This record gives sequence, structure tokens and C-alpha cells, in this order.
Amino acid sequence: MSFFISDALAAAPASAPPGIEGMLFPLGILVFFYFLFLRPQSKRTKEKKQMIAAMSKGVEVVTSGGILGKVVDLDDNFVKIEVADNTFIQVQRQSIESMMPKGTYKAITKKVVKA
Repeated sequence: MSFFISDALAAAPASAPPGIEGMLFPLGILVFFYFLFLRPQSKRTKEKKQMIAAMSKGVEVVTSGGILGKVVDLDDNFVKIEVADNTFIQVQRQSIESMMPKGTYKAITKKVVKA
């Protein structure tokens, strides 16, 4: 007899391999991660694609670099944005992060001119 293993453990029969019960916990973790990470990310991606498709001239936008401006011209890949009076930049459509409410661009440019 061994000092570290009791007689009852040494004589116990081999247990059966885990069935469906053994798969429930890993499957539960996968479902949890899907609803926590993957689903919200795909929803955000879908919303951004819809926003970019609905963009038109005159819309006020913010780029991924944080630049606020008004859309002056757009094509399939690029958007021309007015960032100040007669100052334009051209960015890719995918770099547009959000659309701002009407009047945001005008309110910001008035504050800058007064200062």
C-alpha cells in the first residue's frame, strides 16, 4: 500500500467518459462570448455600412481622425469635406465615423471665428 493513495481510490473503477454533460460548459462559454463580443460588433459594422451608404451632400460628418466638416462632393470611394471656409480635404468613405446633427458645423465655425 502507498502512503499517498488511499485504498478506496486505488480500487475505484474507471469512470465513464463524459457525455453531453461534459460539452455543456464549453458550449455555454462560446454562446456567452458570441452575445458579448461578436454580435454587438457585427451590429455596429452593419449600422456603419448603412450610414455610409445613406451619406449625401450637405451632411455634417466627423472623420476617424476627429475632423468635423460638411460633405461637399462624394463618389464611390472618396468624400470631399469642407473643414473651413474654402478649405477642403478629401478622405475615404470608410474613414467617416459618424454623422452630426444639422447646424453643428456652423455653430463650431462661428465659435472659431469669434475667438
